[in-house]
Amino acid sequence: MSTVMIIVLIVVVVVLAVGAFVVLNRKRNAGGGHSLKRRFGPEYDRAVARHDGDTKAAERDLGERVKRHGSLQVRPLDPAAREQYSARWNLAQERFVDSPREAVADADRLIAEVAGARGFPDAGHYEDQLDALSVHHATHVHGYRRVHRAALDTTGSEQGPAGTEEMREAMVEARALFDDLISDRHDHSTARSGKHLSGKRSTGITRGGVQHG
Repeated sequence: MSTVMIIVLIVVVVVLAVGAFVVLNRKRNAGGGHSLKRRFGPEYDRAVARHDGDTKAAERDLGERVKRHGSLQVRPLDPAAREQYSARWNLAQERFVDSPREAVADADRLIAEVAGARGFPDAGHYEDQLDALSVHHATHVHGYRRVHRAALDTTGSEQGPAGTEEMREAMVEARALFDDLISDRHDHSTARSGKHLSGKRSTGITRGGVQHG
């Protein structure tokens, strides 16, 4: 075989190898994106929006969250602690009737406390805690984000119907994450057992609207 033929064969082999590498790399990246989208659901779309539509940047962000917090071991709650947390949430809901802003602040602090008790980063590291929660509770973590923002917002009016409605919706959405946090994987009924306190006073929050009186 001539030297020219050998060179040609080497070039062909190199080109084929490079082409195969590119194809496999694209498939790997595409697969990773689909996997992240399945794992994070609506949180994936929010990450893309926060990165101004840059899908790759959003996926790097989400991938880093999984690396940092994916192996986190969630600690169990004993039944007494679960009941206490449920009672405190119900009190926050009742407080919403007269003091919506204080109620969302209570809810914000309570979620942070329960998350810390379950083994997530503590309340003093909100962003890190939120990232960890997004890995393990992606479907409902946005409720915590909304409640936290409402708790920090001191510019809104409690008397304004739009502001009150936004806070009510934040509380309702955050309740889903709270239920997840106080529940055990195989005991979902327990998570709902303390959802309503007995008594004459309304909780002030329903999925249909804010109750008064």
